Amino acid sequence: MQITEQNFQEVLEGSRNAPVLLSFESPGRSPESVQLADAIQTLSTEFEGRFLLGRIDIDASPQIAQAMQIPSVPLVVLVAQGRPMPLLENLAPLEDLRQAISQVLQQLTASGFTGRHQPRPGNGVLDEETGEEQLDPRYLPAQDALERGDIDEAVAEYQKLVDANPADAEAAAGLAMANLLKRTEGVDLNQARTAAAENPDDVDAQTMVADLDLLGGHVEDAFDRLVELVRRTTDADRNAARTHLIALFAAVGNEDPRVIRARRNLASALF
Repeated sequence: MQITEQNFQEVLEGSRNAPVLLSFESPGRSPESVQLADAIQTLSTEFEGRFLLGRIDIDASPQIAQAMQIPSVPLVVLVAQGRPMPLLENLAPLEDLRQAISQVLQQLTASGFTGRHQPRPGNGVLDEETGEEQLDPRYLPAQDALERGDIDEAVAEYQKLVDANPADAEAAAGLAMANLLKRTEGVDLNQARTAAAENPDDVDAQTMVADLDLLGGHVEDAFDRLVELVRRTTDADRNAARTHLIALFAAVGNEDPRVIRARRNLASALF
């Protein structure tokens, strides 16, 4: 992500959970510093959240360079748990950079510092032709599978991402949605609604209509249906309804206001 005086402190706070690499560069005075930052950005996706790359233009943000006492560029500083230390001062072949970063991350892992950063929307590369943000390449196999209609392959690809980084909220959301598509594939909506109306406490019937409602854009209806099911049922049925509802939360996104509201309602239904 591009670092400015406005978000600098937030990024430093993020280093308490997982490492941050701050790349200081001056496009006008040091092309080498930009090349170094570009190389690390190329590597960043390989490490799947093990570090966040923050790029700082010292000409645009001189106060950051002054606060960090940056003597010259190029310079890459590692910040872990709020503590900065110089990491790289010269452009090097990609393999050498990969090895240097791997070594320091291995040292941090050995000391118990194993956190990962979640992918950050709005900071990707823009397509030169469309002006739209390009999809993170990690998600391309799953997205391609969905476009082909191969839901099983999409589930498998998203599962790989979640297994590699359980903190990847975007991959978790993709997996939840792909599983939802798989559950509802070929289901007749009218028949599902009839079955749910005739069996109000049947967990399978109610969760199927909730899935279909979610796909149809009736997110709050889906949540309300399952919250009420949790309220009415007990033991294994209640747990199944609750677990299914939480999976739908993941599909929508845990920061969505509708999810936040439904979580409060779920807590009320449970207790």
